Amino acid sequence: MSLLFTPITLRDVTVRNRVWVAPMCQYSAVDGVPNEWHLVHLGSFARGGAGLVFTEATAVTPEGRISPDDTGLWNDEQQVAWKRIVEFVHAQGATAGIQLAHAGRKASTYSGFTGERGGVADADGGWRPVGPSAEPFPGLREDPEPLDREAVAGVVTAFGAAAERAVAAGFDVLEVHAAHGYLLHEFLSPLSNHREDEYGGSFDNRVRLVLEVVREVRSRVGDGVPVVVRVSATDWVEGGWSDDDTVRLAGLLRHEGVDLVDTSTGGNVSTDIPVGPGYQVPFARRIRTEAGMPSGAVGLITEPKQAEDILTDGSADVVLLARELLRDPHWPLRAAHELGVDDRDLWPVQYRRAAR
Repeated sequence: MSLLFTPITLRDVTVRNRVWVAPMCQYSAVDGVPNEWHLVHLGSFARGGAGLVFTEATAVTPEGRISPDDTGLWNDEQQVAWKRIVEFVHAQGATAGIQLAHAGRKASTYSGFTGERGGVADADGGWRPVGPSAEPFPGLREDPEPLDREAVAGVVTAFGAAAERAVAAGFDVLEVHAAHGYLLHEFLSPLSNHREDEYGGSFDNRVRLVLEVVREVRSRVGDGVPVVVRVSATDWVEGGWSDDDTVRLAGLLRHEGVDLVDTSTGGNVSTDIPVGPGYQVPFARRIRTEAGMPSGAVGLITEPKQAEDILTDGSADVVLLARELLRDPHWPLRAAHELGVDDRDLWPVQYRRAAR
């Protein structure tokens, strides 16, 4: 029996398998509203047999977008647009998840689709980003505004309001984005957080905002709704956020009602990362074994046997694929076939003749 194709239950949600779609920014929205591109992009993964389909990083406020072309969830129009996409994902038998995010000092950035790079000026539709401190991310906007206490409280409230909207739109699983150098990660790391108040300095202070956001999200949704947190397990820089810090944080998140930690790395500072097949899996394993927290593994997971082995050796509870699914949205169907799984129920009814 394949563990990869064994259902997993988090609270009241049972996901049909453990092949999950990692969030992937598409930079194709207008005023934060998802459109036909997002329907087809996300719908193709549901049709292709994935268990859970996460949206891209979806901003909880306008200034929380990475680029002017990001999706959001701060108004009614966005909520209605997401509902249509969620309904299609559900119709294919998959579970719908949304990643709620705030880009922090990495906001107001060009998507790169036009060939332009760096920060978007106000005159070109950009805005002044915010962060824990005034230090910019190299190559992006040079004017991040440090959040005062009132603004920090506003961020917490915005995550909670977006969580309510997400559930109203039909999303089954909520993910809080605390990775890749975006706002919550910026607060976690001593490399980007130079505050001297209760949100800076010590470990307990630097994790305060993440815990407040999780607490707010958890309080705004039903007990049956799973909450996941994506973390960067290490900055890959001496003196930065470390995997030891992550294991410690994971224990605190478990206490706050988080159901799984989606384990990535890096993104907060420019540095060399030793990239290779499954290079982030050991961090997911530490979270699972040392913090007692279910974990998801992500990063250059490309082959069915590789994914199966990650689960069977106890390194993670689920695997999340991104670029491999862009290359082959039907990867779960291929994986099931290679692993000897009866995949007939994974195929859309319109395609089942081809599955015989």
